[in-house]
Amino acid sequence: MAAELALHQTSPVNDFLRNPINWLLIFFPVTLVLERMGHVPAPLVFFAAALAIIPAAALIVCATEQLAIRTGDAIGGLLNATFGNAPELIIAIVALKAGYMEMVRASIVGAILANLLLALGVAFFTGGLRFHEQRFNPNAARAYSTMMFLAAISMTVPSAFSRVFAPQGVIREEKLLNIGIACLLLVAYGLYILFSLRTHSSAFASVETDEAEEHHHQWSVARAVGSLLLASVLAAWMSEKLVGAAEATGHALGMSQIFIGIVFVAIVGGAAESGSAIALARKNKMDLSLGIALGSCIQIALFVAPLLVLVSYFIAPESLSLSFSRAEIGSLFMAVLIGGMVCSDGTANWYKGIQLITVYAIVALMFYLMPEIAGVTK
Repeated sequence: MAAELALHQTSPVNDFLRNPINWLLIFFPVTLVLERMGHVPAPLVFFAAALAIIPAAALIVCATEQLAIRTGDAIGGLLNATFGNAPELIIAIVALKAGYMEMVRASIVGAILANLLLALGVAFFTGGLRFHEQRFNPNAARAYSTMMFLAAISMTVPSAFSRVFAPQGVIREEKLLNIGIACLLLVAYGLYILFSLRTHSSAFASVETDEAEEHHHQWSVARAVGSLLLASVLAAWMSEKLVGAAEATGHALGMSQIFIGIVFVAIVGGAAESGSAIALARKNKMDLSLGIALGSCIQIALFVAPLLVLVSYFIAPESLSLSFSRAEIGSLFMAVLIGGMVCSDGTANWYKGIQLITVYAIVALMFYLMPEIAGVTK
């Protein structure tokens, strides 16, 4: 009996080492060594810091889920809103302090594109390879699509205002518009949490008939809070290294701030949540997978973006405006359109995943080849 019990009990160290994503923690000391060596190419520091952020982001997501188990759906939803996209928020705040406004705006759009097209596409593809057809709640998918359309409109209005009334610089009315939109989006997101978790939670119910769940070891509150704080500090630390090497990396590799923000920063910040969505799709839990991927998009657009606008007035050399380029707005609308079309019937297969991944690759290629021309952000 004792031997059998020992087989079922694993030490925290074994649990830690069994997760391949934790092996990336080696890049914390690697990044520090590369930075202190001097005369090391900036791309090496940049990508080492990016890889180091991924396990920190995974720990933030895991600790948040552990706390949500104890607090219930309502508070758990708020925790997920606050910490689920913490890596993206931390990287963006560090970039704001450094004055990289274009990179921050690009990372907002990039995070939405990465979740809506790349993460969801890979989830559909990998899940479709194991299951002929997967099903999810179409009502929830349509609700997510509507919220994403709201997000696209919220970014289009200040962008159009800026191009028409303030093409040469930010004016007072534009600042007031950005503050007003930011506040309205935060209110809309709070009401969305109320709608999805309280008043109309049945509309987001899973269509899966198999209710079997995997039970994992539950952490203590102290361990969850401590892990959350530690991971946030580590992510902030590596974010400073990443942002510090971003400009030199762009020059060395021929990449603009916009491309770095819309591709690399977005993928690194959302790596943990994207991985969870893909893993759940391979287990045929498509409602959870869709909720993570599209829910993260909504959090970025309606929570992280407006929060960054308000925070910029206190920490950045200039205020952040929600004035995006035509290419960014066009890409966002295309992503929302194709995402809504693919998810509207409540079914998923591997070729739908290919469609989403193809659109993401086309958009990424466009931003990589797009020249940096004065006034391109307008």
